[in-house]
Amino acid sequence: MDVRKVSFTALFMAVGVLSAHLIYIPVGIAKCFPVQHAINVLLAILLGTRYAVSAAFGISLLRLVLGTGSLLAFPGSLFGALLAGLIYKRTQHVAGAVAGEIIGTGIIGSLAAYPVAAYIIGSKVGALFFVVPFLVSTVGGSLIACMLYYTPVTAYIREHLKQKTA
Repeated sequence: MDVRKVSFTALFMAVGVLSAHLIYIPVGIAKCFPVQHAINVLLAILLGTRYAVSAAFGISLLRLVLGTGSLLAFPGSLFGALLAGLIYKRTQHVAGAVAGEIIGTGIIGSLAAYPVAAYIIGSKVGALFFVVPFLVSTVGGSLIACMLYYTPVTAYIREHLKQKTA
């Protein structure tokens, strides 16, 4: 286990959980959270699929426990993180991670949210209800990730992760 990767994952998770109090878009029973999508894309690029999915699950769980999220955060973030990581691994391009996040969250995650909403939460919304809000949230978060990827801070993180430990 790489301690640096776990540490950066925990740092991103802390940012995700703490920013949930400030930046979200309420849509009925869902809380769309663009910071989550930015974190998914950045972790998929910087650390890989395993860390992106783990952080997405951890943030969703902590937000649920703390009352700043709902059960819909799980399908809304896990599919995006998974596809962002898989497509980035194949393409080695930021646009691949962004496309994976948008397809994973905006399409697959929003459709997977329907059974959670209908059968667990008891909501009467239609199967396509979450597509537009999830797409808006994930496109916004993915664009934020693109901008952040090219900042000096992210460049520092990339270089720091490449260094060998003594």
